[in-house]
Amino acid sequence: MDDALHNEHFTLSPIGHVVSDYPDKFGIPRQPGLAPAAQATLVLTPPYNDPLTVRGLEDFSHLWLTFIFHQSPERWSPLIRPPRLGGNKKVGVFASRSTHRPNRLGLSLVALTDINTQNGVTLTLSGCDLVSGTPVVDIKPYLPWAEALPDARSGFAPNTPSLIEVIFHPTALAALAQRQDGATLHALIEQVLRQDPRPAYQQKDAASGRLYSVRLRDADIKFQPYQNSEATTLEVVAIESYETPSSNA
Repeated sequence: MDDALHNEHFTLSPIGHVVSDYPDKFGIPRQPGLAPAAQATLVLTPPYNDPLTVRGLEDFSHLWLTFIFHQSPERWSPLIRPPRLGGNKKVGVFASRSTHRPNRLGLSLVALTDINTQNGVTLTLSGCDLVSGTPVVDIKPYLPWAEALPDARSGFAPNTPSLIEVIFHPTALAALAQRQDGATLHALIEQVLRQDPRPAYQQKDAASGRLYSVRLRDADIKFQPYQNSEATTLEVVAIESYETPSSNA
């Protein structure tokens, strides 16, 4: 019986896909909820887009999404280097939340803000940490009385990541002022950059003058690090529009 289970293969069928503020992987917070201004929709696909599948879901404020890291390579390693450890120390893949996993499955806790059952089913989410186009394979309601354990041990990531200062050049502020979503995009940029999306090995080099770019919604955000009063500051120097590529359902 054990051998039969060991050799059995399971097939997962996506129930829908995410359309989010993150067209690219770079810049996405490493955990959900760290950028509450991030908006997304989960579009369910047939036959799972029957309104009956979400009856009663409106009574829950948060959802667990099980998804596939579809942009990660299928290869995996038993040891990985978590960014929270500076990208130097290795831990086991099952002691991490690395995207490079044997089955590429991820789990994300998101806030549910709206349900639309006209012409199918679309869920509006906030605090989402998924790249646009991510396939979702399951939805479950979050139960805080069963799943919020404040006394649980958190290993090498016991606290919320430290945040750094983010400032905006007048040119960037002017670009935001021209947009209808300028206020919410400003908040999203600040929430994303305060967590320093740069690779861990580059975060110590604030004097290089290197220009970085992160895409949020339909904007290309240019930012630059510099050292000020012994602390790193990220300055948003430009915000340029670009055409978001369409996502495949």
